[in-house]
Amino acid sequence: MPSWPIYKRKRQKRKKFMLKNMCHPLQLDATVTVNPLKETELIIYGGEFYNGDKTFVYGDLYRYNAEKREWKLISSPNSPPPRSAHQAVAWKNSLFIFGGEFTSPNQERFHHYKDFWRLDLNSNQWEQIQLKGSPSARSGHRMVLYKHKIVIFGGFYDTLREVRYYNDLHVFDLDDFKWQEIKPKLGSLWPSPRSGFQFFVYQDEIFLYGGYFKDHVSDKDGSEKGIVHADMWVLDLRSGEWNKVKKLGLPPGPRAGFSMCVHKKRALLFGGVVDMEVQGDVLRSLFLNELYGFQLDNQRWYPLELRKGKATKDKTRGQAKMALQSGGSSTKRKDDEDAPSEFKETKAFKAFDLEDVCHNNSLEMTEVDEEDCQQLANKVTGKLSIDDQFDITEYSSNEKRDSQSMNSEAMTLVTTEVVKPCGRINACIVVGKDTLYLYGGMMEIGDQELTLDDLYTLDLNKLDEWKCVIQASKTEWVEASDDEDDESNEDGDINEGDSEEEEEDGNEEENESDKGILGVEDAAAILRGEGRKLRRKDRRAKIDQIRAELGLADSQRTPLPGETLKEFFSRTNLYWQMAAYEHTQHTGKELRKDGFDLAESRFKELKPVLDELTKLEAEQKTEEEEDAKNMLKKKGKEKAKHSVLHR
Repeated sequence: MPSWPIYKRKRQKRKKFMLKNMCHPLQLDATVTVNPLKETELIIYGGEFYNGDKTFVYGDLYRYNAEKREWKLISSPNSPPPRSAHQAVAWKNSLFIFGGEFTSPNQERFHHYKDFWRLDLNSNQWEQIQLKGSPSARSGHRMVLYKHKIVIFGGFYDTLREVRYYNDLHVFDLDDFKWQEIKPKLGSLWPSPRSGFQFFVYQDEIFLYGGYFKDHVSDKDGSEKGIVHADMWVLDLRSGEWNKVKKLGLPPGPRAGFSMCVHKKRALLFGGVVDMEVQGDVLRSLFLNELYGFQLDNQRWYPLELRKGKATKDKTRGQAKMALQSGGSSTKRKDDEDAPSEFKETKAFKAFDLEDVCHNNSLEMTEVDEEDCQQLANKVTGKLSIDDQFDITEYSSNEKRDSQSMNSEAMTLVTTEVVKPCGRINACIVVGKDTLYLYGGMMEIGDQELTLDDLYTLDLNKLDEWKCVIQASKTEWVEASDDEDDESNEDGDINEGDSEEEEEDGNEEENESDKGILGVEDAAAILRGEGRKLRRKDRRAKIDQIRAELGLADSQRTPLPGETLKEFFSRTNLYWQMAAYEHTQHTGKELRKDGFDLAESRFKELKPVLDELTKLEAEQKTEEEEDAKNMLKKKGKEKAKHSVLHR
């Protein structure tokens, strides 16, 4: 094997690396990689943090032991310069990183990297690999490991004066230590330039999905238009040929900033953002927390619905009964305190407004043509032996008896215990030992960009529940100050200012505590007018917003007005059985029961909000009719008055 080309320092001046026990990092656009030598260890490198005033770019290397829940900061000589939006892959005992970007604190200077580095995972020593033929400087690209090769595609280069998006394909051979660019053949298919897409490997194929591209619009002002790609491609690296992949099944809607990883024969997709037109030309960003699966052997999409395990159901049912016996709201608070950590609310999100954050199922799924749906239905019904004579009463009778003995407050307890990551973009997701790790990301709260540092896990064999391992930190957003000379005031004035700021912070916390947090019950509370009153002109916007955030426009996952659980499942049973089959592999009555459990969970989850929406819609319709009548009366009076004047 050839020796590594290394950018060396003098041996006598080299210091040994240092290990420090640290708190977890708070940075966006870092890379998270599973250690190939130990699948329960995550390696986090780089990233950036923006606090509203300045941007901080990091070159820190962390190792996280998932078994011990322990973070270690690794300091070693000859480390790469700080960067974000780079890429990393692990092979044998090495971690490789390429590219990325650096932004000055005031964001006036911007630099892209084209350097290639290797980290020895045993010695924690960095080495720079300097070879001819490497890709040009870029960030937002994607890099994967295919057998003994590292494959890089796409990305962008931005110096504020010019922006270039790439669709070039480069391969680094880990045996020969050579770069090679694979160029398209004449007349062959090839993906368009883009960045921020997802790139993943299955057997001898490399899949590419989505991405982002800025196109210059030929207007007078020379503005740019962002294009969100929703196409999928597959690359056969042996022949160097690309082919388009048809969207089959129930694919996710177009979005940017989503994350993907591979587990066995399926790829998993999480999150993303969609810009929605709220009123006129006003756009609102909707951050998603949906989970989709892409079956790699038959290339079909499907939504991944989590199943609540039997033990969890029995536990929550027992807690609900205790809540009823102990008298409602006070018991609910106590149960919240005694609940396991994975069921406790993330404190950093308690004050967030529903207008700015989505938490539960978000946005309707892309419409699929009728022919595709019919093919999917025929395939499922042909293979799964679906039992159409299934009696819902057989499985729901016990639940009915329990539900009749519980009041609405007790049922609220069951609903609010569901733990899910909030909607976000650029989350880091990886799989190690059949466990999905989801770390960090970014979301917007009004004009604020919130960098997340929470860590969730999901057992991909059970697919029963998210577990919050690390709660998100509460970060301070720095507003631009018009007067920076206040710091030179006398001590008394400073102390007085501090006290005023503390008082304002207290008031802000009180005001924020009145706002709803992210949940179905909280959405229902807002619609009922609890906490704050809704103005009439905001009512319709609020209804449309909540419908979008909870995915209510998807009729397959949402009960119709006045629809019972039995009617809901009878209408949508095929959808729920398909969702259940993807992770239970049951058939017949067992599959039917699994599907019913999913439908029942969704029905109970949405019922409080649907009830309040029905009331609000009725009130809104009545008010609109009254307004129309009053307007007609007013016009009639004005017409009569004008006719009198003209006589």
